[in-house]
Order: sequence, then structure tokens, then C-alpha cells
Amino acid sequence: MSRFRILAAAATLTVVSALAVVLAPTLASAAACATPWTASAVYTGGMTASHNGHNWLAKWWTQNEAPPGTTGVWADQGTCGGGTTPPPATCNYPNWVAGQWYATGAIVRYTNGLYYIAEHDNPGYDPTISTWYWDPYACSGNPPPTTTPPNPGGFVVTEANFNQMFPGRNSFYTYSGLLAALNAFPAFAKTGSDTIRRQEAAAFLANVSHETGGLVYIVEQNTANYPHYCDASQSYGCPAGQAAYYGRGPIQLSWNFNYKAAGDALGLPLLTNPWLVQNDASVAWRTGLWYWMTQNGPGTMTPHNAMVNSRGFGETIRSINGSIECNGGNPAQVQSRVTKYQQFVQILGTTAGSNLSC
Repeated sequence: MSRFRILAAAATLTVVSALAVVLAPTLASAAACATPWTASAVYTGGMTASHNGHNWLAKWWTQNEAPPGTTGVWADQGTCGGGTTPPPATCNYPNWVAGQWYATGAIVRYTNGLYYIAEHDNPGYDPTISTWYWDPYACSGNPPPTTTPPNPGGFVVTEANFNQMFPGRNSFYTYSGLLAALNAFPAFAKTGSDTIRRQEAAAFLANVSHETGGLVYIVEQNTANYPHYCDASQSYGCPAGQAAYYGRGPIQLSWNFNYKAAGDALGLPLLTNPWLVQNDASVAWRTGLWYWMTQNGPGTMTPHNAMVNSRGFGETIRSINGSIECNGGNPAQVQSRVTKYQQFVQILGTTAGSNLSC
């Protein structure tokens, strides 16, 4: 080969090499991961959190709904940290055991064949009931379980009905949380004729709507009342603090003795940790159903018995707040509940029945 050709070839290689350097694509690095999502944190519109290798943007107020969620509150902002989502872990975790202590981060295989990770320490609570203590966990060969279980036993209120009843509800009060709570009270809205079942569901949700401003408020708004709900004469006192037992949840559970009774019935430490009711949608719904199904309140029967025995919607008001509202105590409040009940039975395709007022 002539010297000219060698030089020409070298020049060609130089140009190609230079082009290769110029044309090599520059890989954009993934965005830095935001602070990891946690179940106990409250997120408002515009806040971000990272979860499973992605950043997520909250569109409105939310708590305890892991991204991507089911309500549409989280917007995926793409991968973070390394540009790729880490592969799912291999499924080789032990079976969940009721009553066994689990520390935060423990992963178990539940009886439905799916996996869950402990978000908080707990003494073996059922992973499908408490989303405060457990979150779905994805691992190789096992997709994460849906956060909205199927309608158990054909619950008479569909998700579409629920959304129609509460168009402006707080995202804390999830339909999935209500469905999960139903497992603890199988007789609710499943006793008697189809009409009675629909009337009971409408009656419960109408009272709930009145108590929470249409499922907007999670806790009692009048903070001046907070210190009044501690009955120190009880043998167990008020271990969570003098002002810890204010109204929370769909029927605004209040007083230390009600938290104690509800916690004992539900297997939850509500006396020492009443904040569970405002942090876990399923727990909140279960406290409301516990009162509805088991407590007479100021009335002479439980709200459940009032409806299934055709005593009328008015008796449910008496059992919830009768000493203040019934017998002329506050007719405007009574009418507010009745009006909502009439709206809800119409949504559920049934009639209101008699004895609507108290």
C-alpha cells in the first residue's frame, strides 16, 4: 500500500472516529426519586412521592392510597433513581399467620395466594382488612392484588351508586374500604328482603352523609369539644391523652369507652391508638358499621335492628343522636337526615318506607 493510501485511510478513520463520538447518543439520566411514599403521610395536590421506582404527583388530597392507586389521584411522573424500574422480587416469603407479630417491612403470602408487605408493626392483623398495616406487594409471578375487592355477596350499593351519593367526597372514604369493612359484618344490608337490604344500606349511608358533610370530614371539626370525650372514671382511663377521643370516621366515633368497645370488638388497639380511625379507611368504615350493628346509643335498639324489623328510618336517628335531635330537639337536623335518606333510596331503586322521623 502506498504512503498516500495509508494516510488517506488514517484520515478516513479519524473522521469516522470523530463522527462516532459526535453521533453517539447521550442517554438522559432518570429524575431523582422524591421522598418515598408512606401510608401515614398526607399528600395534597401538587405534592410528589416515589414508589416502586417511579415518581408520582398527587392531584388532590390523599392518604393511605399507594401509587398508582385506584381513584386516579396519582399521576405517574416516570421512572426515577436509575431510569429503570427494579425487577420484582422473587416470591419465596412465608405464609401469613394470624396472631404472629410482624415488624414493618415483613412480607407474607396470604391465603389468597398474593403477597403483602407490613407498612407498620402489627400483631398479625389480616392483610386484606387493614391497609394501615399492610400493602399489596408484587413479586415475580404474582401480580399485586387489586385494592378494590369484588362486591362481596352482591352488595346492593355499587361503586357507581356510591360515587353518585358522594360526588364531592374526601378521597379517604374509599368504596374499597367500605367493601373491606363489610367482611366483619356479614348481616349488614344482607338481611331480609331485597327492599329491606336496600333501605338499610341507604339508611346507613344517609346518616353517614349527615355526620360527615357528605363524606368530606374525617374528624370532628369543633376542636373545642376534644377534651370533653375522656371519661376518666373508666378503669382503663384515657391512655392516649385527655383530648384524643374526639369524633372520627363515618359516624364520628367519640368517647374513650366507645373506642375501647369498638377496639375490643374489632381486634384493634383503638383505646391506645384512636388515630387509626382517621388513618385507615377500612378501620374507619368498620367503626361506623360496628356502631350501626351493635349499639343502641340513646335509642332502644340498634340501627340495624330498626331497619330489618321495619321500625323505620326515624329509629336509626334516635339510636345515633336521638337525645339531641329527636322529640323536637332539632327538627332541622332530623329533616336533613330524612331528605338524604329519601335521595339514597331513590338511587338504590327502592322506597323509603314509613316512620321516617323521630
